[in-house]
Amino acid sequence: MKRYVLGALTLLCTIPLLAQNAERSDFEGLWVSVDDVSNQRKSEINIYVEDGKLYGQISRLLLAEDQGKRCVECKGPKKNQPIEGLTIIEGLEWDGDAWTGGKILDPANGKQYSCTLTLEDPTTLNVRGYLGISLLGRTQIWYKQAKK
Repeated sequence: MKRYVLGALTLLCTIPLLAQNAERSDFEGLWVSVDDVSNQRKSEINIYVEDGKLYGQISRLLLAEDQGKRCVECKGPKKNQPIEGLTIIEGLEWDGDAWTGGKILDPANGKQYSCTLTLEDPTTLNVRGYLGISLLGRTQIWYKQAKK
């Protein structure tokens, strides 16, 4: 048990070190989400800063079976909205190393989670969604889309 706790604490302590050289603007652009299980490219998300806060909007669903899907499980004004065009990351603030303090929406289940974004390198984004404390969550890896 001690080994797992120490491993988790070590990981948490190193995440900010990875992003120390990151600039706010390094996070902006088009990112591709990848399914954790199938390793398939699922969607393109446009990440941008507006009024000092970071947002992310799904610009395109990449899998044929996802085309035309709506956020049926979402609450409030996002309920039944098309997933393409949906803002899923909202209100993150720059803390000097990462974007934190905002929310991320999972359109598959309509749930919102606290969110932190850190850069592993210039083309690899760690997207951490969690409830309560960061230890109770999961991290997805997104990849920067090459400019066409």
